[in-house]
Amino acid sequence: MTEAIDHYDRLLARHYTWMLGGDLAALAAEQADLLRDAGAAPAGPGATAVDLGCGPGSQSLALARLGYSTVLAVDTSKALLDELLTAAGGDPAIRTVQADIRTVLPRITPPGGADLVVCMGDTLTHLPGKDEVTALIGDIARALAEGGTLVVTYRDLSRPLTGTDRFILVRGSADRLLTCFLDYRDDDVVVVHDLLYTRSGDTWSRQAGSYPKLRLGAGWLAERCAAAGLTVRRDELGPRGMRLLTAVKAPPPPAN
Repeated sequence: MTEAIDHYDRLLARHYTWMLGGDLAALAAEQADLLRDAGAAPAGPGATAVDLGCGPGSQSLALARLGYSTVLAVDTSKALLDELLTAAGGDPAIRTVQADIRTVLPRITPPGGADLVVCMGDTLTHLPGKDEVTALIGDIARALAEGGTLVVTYRDLSRPLTGTDRFILVRGSADRLLTCFLDYRDDDVVVVHDLLYTRSGDTWSRQAGSYPKLRLGAGWLAERCAAAGLTVRRDELGPRGMRLLTAVKAPPPPAN
């Protein structure tokens, strides 16, 4: 996680909303539609949602729009949390938490205290290893109330791209250009090399950086959810090339 945190703090955080299209309100509306379709709207008043790896807040803003009374927005980046607070405009539902997603849940919600947990936008693949993903899924299962829902999006990097397909244009505009290329190190990790070009007048400058991402294949995460006591409802290809997984914490079986 530390390498990804440093990479975002040094290179990507100030450009993150631009990377996604540049319109945070439009992104929030898109995420509200996705979450509603995923069955993540609150069942009633007083519901609590946790947004792990919230970034600038498109999911957090969407969750407040859907009617969650409390949205705990967690990220390591102060810059991104500040951007979220500005976009939220004082919405009392949204509470930011600057913390590592691997350790935060027991501190911010009691067991069974969350009606919804979301971990979206490829956040899971930034963890340092699959063991950390498994541990986080266990924390999420404990944090969810009975009938509570987990929604995850992540990019399936388990099938390696080859040749020039490894070189990807993330986004380009009149004053910025972000490209990356993928370096597959082993079955579990791909190293992402980002090249960011920014323009000032007629002069272009380049910044570069690299960080590892986990290769989480389709089905692997569903197995981890099932092992933690979560029932997977959907596991499919979703918008923007991400996989979408939803899972529900079922009530315990009745005592004999």
